[in-house]
Amino acid sequence: MTLEKLDNGIFVDTSKTDKIKRLDGIIFDCDGVLIDVSNSYDLAIKKTTDFVVKEFAKIDQSNFVNTQMINGFKDTGGFNDEVDVTYAMILSIIAAKKLKKPFSEFIFDVIKNSDQSGIQSVEKYLDTLKVDLSEIRKKLAYPGPRFTSALSSIFDEIFYGAKLYYDLYKKKPDFFDGRGLIENDMVLVKKQLIDSLKKKLGKKPAIVSGRGIISAGYSLRELFEEFDLKNSKFLEDEPRELAKPNPASLISSIKGSGFTCTLYVGDSMEDYIMAKKSDEMGNKTIFCGIYGTSKEPETKRKLFEKNNVEIILETIDLIPKTLNLVGA
Repeated sequence: MTLEKLDNGIFVDTSKTDKIKRLDGIIFDCDGVLIDVSNSYDLAIKKTTDFVVKEFAKIDQSNFVNTQMINGFKDTGGFNDEVDVTYAMILSIIAAKKLKKPFSEFIFDVIKNSDQSGIQSVEKYLDTLKVDLSEIRKKLAYPGPRFTSALSSIFDEIFYGAKLYYDLYKKKPDFFDGRGLIENDMVLVKKQLIDSLKKKLGKKPAIVSGRGIISAGYSLRELFEEFDLKNSKFLEDEPRELAKPNPASLISSIKGSGFTCTLYVGDSMEDYIMAKKSDEMGNKTIFCGIYGTSKEPETKRKLFEKNNVEIILETIDLIPKTLNLVGA
């Protein structure tokens, strides 16, 4: 790998220049890329965790979760779903309490023993510690079909808010009745960028995101229609086995769009793993890692660098300049 800093916030593996020059399509992740979710999804993880451990496990504390813990799980490549992160946090808090260990230390032991299998790896590790978590697992019923899992319902009510929750599920919320944290989403993508990429590549960019289509459209508003929605994939609406880093959705989007060499833009390790698997399966794919939206941007940049990511950018606004610098 020959990673070079081409400009401020632009790092490119120059040994892949020829491949980058062949790009004819671009697909975006949503959260942390098109939308800043630090005060929406991340906050929903924290608030749901505090609510559940208080109401379901009778642990009268709060502010258990911090950004470093969230990023720790996500960096393993197995936690694209924020409810999975929340579930892992809750089990870890209760396990720490039962084992009489400080959660702020214990959680990083759990993260260290987590991998791409996500919550399965968490459950497996906690089982090795011989701690009985059967009661809370039964109460949360996670993962499970919609409305059978208390955890999923609580998270969605906190994130979407009463009105959007009803619009989505045609059901009144059971736990929260008010403004959803989705209202804190901050849109990062600009029409100017989309227009620039359409002009350069000749086709609309697509989206492959862990979000559902209604949620993505709600936050992106009028910009949503600027994307190729026919060939986009919204994984919250798909079976769980298709979740990232499974490359099936990305490959489907690439083939549907007719791209021969695709830039997938994401901000997480599961995004990178998905893009890498797509490439290894014969669908020419280059991953572009965005690090500037992280609460710990330098840590995220170094993580991408350590994993040999081909293009590492501070913001999505640098994509056109990057392509020009490499002559694409």
